[in-house]
Amino acid sequence: MASPVAFLNGEYVPLEEAKVGIMTHALHYGTGVFEGLRGNWNEEAGKTYIFKLQEHYERMLRGCKMLWIDLPYSVEELCRITVEVVERSGYQEDLYIRPVAYKSEEKVANLNLRSLADGFFCLAVPFGSYLDSSGAISCCVASYRRIDDTMVPPRFKLSGLYLNSILAKTDALAAGFDEAIMLNMDGHVCEGTGENIFLVHGDTIATPTIESNVLPGITRATVIDLAQDELGLRVEQRPVDRSELYTADEVFLTGTAAHIQGVGSVDHRPVGDGEIGAITRRLQDLYFPIVQGRNPAYIHQCWSATPKVTAS
Repeated sequence: MASPVAFLNGEYVPLEEAKVGIMTHALHYGTGVFEGLRGNWNEEAGKTYIFKLQEHYERMLRGCKMLWIDLPYSVEELCRITVEVVERSGYQEDLYIRPVAYKSEEKVANLNLRSLADGFFCLAVPFGSYLDSSGAISCCVASYRRIDDTMVPPRFKLSGLYLNSILAKTDALAAGFDEAIMLNMDGHVCEGTGENIFLVHGDTIATPTIESNVLPGITRATVIDLAQDELGLRVEQRPVDRSELYTADEVFLTGTAAHIQGVGSVDHRPVGDGEIGAITRRLQDLYFPIVQGRNPAYIHQCWSATPKVTAS
């Protein structure tokens, strides 16, 4: 029986008891850094596998530097805290894991990051599909532009920055689309509201460069490696024009929450035949066994957690 637990500022506590005050700085100003991780349940092994956990925390600590957050934990310690949260919570299903480093001081009207106390919490909750991965989704090009590095650094998962994506996503859903694709301030394709983007032209895959103000996604890097090493495809990291969205053979999105998601249309124009493309399918078939701990060649990139089942 599951019994959700959170780690909050040095203690493991029941999730319902993990609270922050209404004066907490991060609540008012978005002064936090977070990561989103998948806990993939493997029924046969009786374990939850967390893919590239270390890489997520390495990225998180880089983001902490931007916000002058100094956590008292190493990457190794953060990984072990996360495994402990998953094990103590006892879930036997797919999870979404959310660690957050934040300005924890209960003080408003203070814009000096260096003068504020820091906090950290980690929780895990059941989580199914982020997008409808059983079929190709419909996308629109957002009217909102992706934030530039000279505004707020977009290569980190900073809490306040995500209002940019939330506005674009909400408008897309209201207009009947599944997702929005954002352009950067130069007018080039950037990413989805919570995913990196790839376009297929023949046997070549293109994806925007990090300098295009995309998040350096963990899944993005994995897909690049799989496409090159497992499928022998050429991957180009370059500026991508909006018009390429309408003429590509395939378009797909990648992210820890979204996995690998095929795009069937952009601005009502069909991509390919409007279904998930062949290369996208091949990458999905490679990716899912890896993150579920079912591919021995990649098992070293997974941390595993065995749920501690409590009596009902």
